[in-house]
Amino acid sequence: MHADKQMCGLSPESEYVELAVEVFAMLADATRVRIVLALRNAEEMSVNHLADVVDKSPAAVSQHLAKLRLARMVSTRREGTTVFYRLTDEHASELVVDAVKQAEHAVGNAPHHHRTAATSA
Repeated sequence: MHADKQMCGLSPESEYVELAVEVFAMLADATRVRIVLALRNAEEMSVNHLADVVDKSPAAVSQHLAKLRLARMVSTRREGTTVFYRLTDEHASELVVDAVKQAEHAVGNAPHHHRTAATSA
């Protein structure tokens, strides 16, 4: 039983704990969180489009995207001289969404995500 928990990486002794901390560190930046939120609802976006969405310069967004790419959270596709970015998988998006939901709990009695769930039920 202990071996099964170790294999899936969810035990406190997991070899992935330090890597998980690195993932959190990568997402510990407001611009990178905004980039992930922007990409979660789009198939892919160019640097200039992302810069407009997150209200930062293309150069700043490009630097953040480079870090996210090194962390394998985003991947690219080139079309001519334009590079398009997309989330590599759903996990970074899920982490960011869960963090935003946790933040909603910290500031309000009835977080938005609970009100939406209650009205759609």
